[in-house]
Amino acid sequence: MKPLSLPIAPRVLVVALRRLGDVLLTTPLIRSLKRAYPQASIDALVFAGTEGILTGNPDLSGIFTIPQRPRLRETLALALRLGRRYDLALSTQTGDRPTALAIIAARQSAGPLEPSGLAAAVKRLGLSRSYVRDSSQHRVLDILGLAELLGITAHAEIVCPTGAVRSALVPTRPYAVVHAAPMFIYKRWTADGWRNLAAALRERGLATVITGAATDRVYLDDLWRGSDVVRLDGKLEWPELAGAIAAAQAYIGPDTAITHLAAATGTPTVALYGPTDPRLWGPWPVGGLDRPWAAAGTMQRRGNVWLVQNPLPCLPCQLEGCDRRLDSHSQCLDELSVAQVMTAVDQALAMQRAA
Repeated sequence: MKPLSLPIAPRVLVVALRRLGDVLLTTPLIRSLKRAYPQASIDALVFAGTEGILTGNPDLSGIFTIPQRPRLRETLALALRLGRRYDLALSTQTGDRPTALAIIAARQSAGPLEPSGLAAAVKRLGLSRSYVRDSSQHRVLDILGLAELLGITAHAEIVCPTGAVRSALVPTRPYAVVHAAPMFIYKRWTADGWRNLAAALRERGLATVITGAATDRVYLDDLWRGSDVVRLDGKLEWPELAGAIAAAQAYIGPDTAITHLAAATGTPTVALYGPTDPRLWGPWPVGGLDRPWAAAGTMQRRGNVWLVQNPLPCLPCQLEGCDRRLDSHSQCLDELSVAQVMTAVDQALAMQRAA
């Protein structure tokens, strides 16, 4: 497609109003824009609470936030603030609010559309350029459809927060990072599974560093009570978290934004997946996917990522657990064995030793 006509130093806005992991997965698009327009000033508009994952991103000039459930007054104030301030605005979603904000913010706008419907028809009229999103693609490739739409080269590289962890916080001996607390219960592995994993890491001469949010404290206190682990949950800002993972021998975690971050650091990453479809949301390894993730399998490897599943016939269901709610259990994760996870961990550690 023919590139847009833009000033030599355009002002660009990228709208990404979703969760942490989704915001991280927009960084390849932001990098593509910066490579195509080196003199551009690029800003991101994200939900409050997700901006930290963009800390230190060298491709961004600024980050603006909006509450996840803004009042009408806040939305109107933001619209007035953005009004025609940019030369180009991109919505990374098909939703009404991000699309409307992109249209309001810039002289030229672009974004994805749903395949049909009145709302899609109206948005097509408002946007300068649009395309029908391919919901069967991995989210990174889906978002990079905007690069193709703009006629620029896509760079499928996730950009991590930059920084180093304070040396006093991490063990002096080799360690693995374990993140046991996803945002939603239906993505959790079992408590016994995590404890046995930590014991197996200890047998291999590794310390176990625990990460998590301050809000995970009650769950993690119960999970790790009496265990020989190093607790860093609630102690690290995003750059330090990325630094701690980058310095680890391996990372093990469930389907969560931290696992996507781990994969992007280049650290050997073992991802435990349950209901989520990895074809759409599997971790993106350094260098990208040489081939797509399969829907289900006992263990798959792509680059520096091992994806472990318990492939029941219903996997991946893309539902919120077996009870269809956020606090549900998931049989596929409840029955995932420590031996299966450790097979992947041992392969990841062997890769690290070889490197």
